[in-house]
Amino acid sequence: MLTLLETEKVKNPVHVGDKNQTDEFVFVKISNHPRLQALLFTVILILYIMSLMGNILIGIIIKLNPALHIPMYYFISNLSLVDICYTSVTIPKMLAILLSEDRTISFTACAAQLYFFIALGPTECFLLASMAYDRFTAICNPLHYVSLMNKRRCVQLVAGSWVSGLLLSLGQTSLIVTLPFCADNRINHFFCDVTPLLSLACGDTSRNEIALFAACILIVIIPSMLILVSYGRIISTILKITSAQQRHKAFSTCSSHLIVIALFYGSATAMYLRPTSSYTPERDKFLALFYSVVTPTLNPIIYSLRSKDIKKALRSLILGKSLTPNCKQPAIA
Repeated sequence: MLTLLETEKVKNPVHVGDKNQTDEFVFVKISNHPRLQALLFTVILILYIMSLMGNILIGIIIKLNPALHIPMYYFISNLSLVDICYTSVTIPKMLAILLSEDRTISFTACAAQLYFFIALGPTECFLLASMAYDRFTAICNPLHYVSLMNKRRCVQLVAGSWVSGLLLSLGQTSLIVTLPFCADNRINHFFCDVTPLLSLACGDTSRNEIALFAACILIVIIPSMLILVSYGRIISTILKITSAQQRHKAFSTCSSHLIVIALFYGSATAMYLRPTSSYTPERDKFLALFYSVVTPTLNPIIYSLRSKDIKKALRSLILGKSLTPNCKQPAIA
């Protein structure tokens, strides 16, 4: 309903080797109705501002409050940084397309957007897995938690998440940008993503589909299995706790993380763990909006509402008070 295919054809073809290659893409117009365009622009802009403000606020609260300088909140602050980058890679261009008649994007800019968007996905997957390991260690092995989750280990997990995402994206992006795009340059999507670009390629994309599926196994299935195993052990340990109050406290420390995992992995699995032949632009647009706009907006809300420490730190920040570390977990910052 929102998509109206237009008749623009390939613009400005250049010669690359023995194949024609477009030097720009054109995003398909969402609607010919100005009011609908304005409504979408307003909604996405509000969500973008909420996402930026929420995630920046989470980072500031954690940075300024010594009581939150522990592994769990170190991972949450990095997750907030990922969400800020996620939205900033895609939404500004999306808003410009909705606001302007110029819906073109250069080949180089599209490749850059694709690279950073792909890189942030694996980074978030590995960060969520690291957070599950942190909760597993804290609940199932509390006596060794300080030695296992020391500052060096936390920095290694976070750095490994970022580096892995950047390297994996380099391989995927290289495979896509070297494909010939010579038939049509209209992207029926909100931004440069893997599946819409593969659907435009006029060459054989079977290698790309295999590489994409293998990457999804590595960055979705394996971390999700680690998360499932970790939480299986966590639930088993919590159920053995005799005190109902202690059980509730243990569950509450994991609930926000589980909600974020369900939102992220649910949309990512529906989007990428399927053959390209089943690609449907309308469904993929909805999923893309969900995990690139809605999820980064919900994450800080979820952590703020579910975490007593963050709510307490926020009140202290508003009232101009300071908190001192009151836990035995290792400080990170």
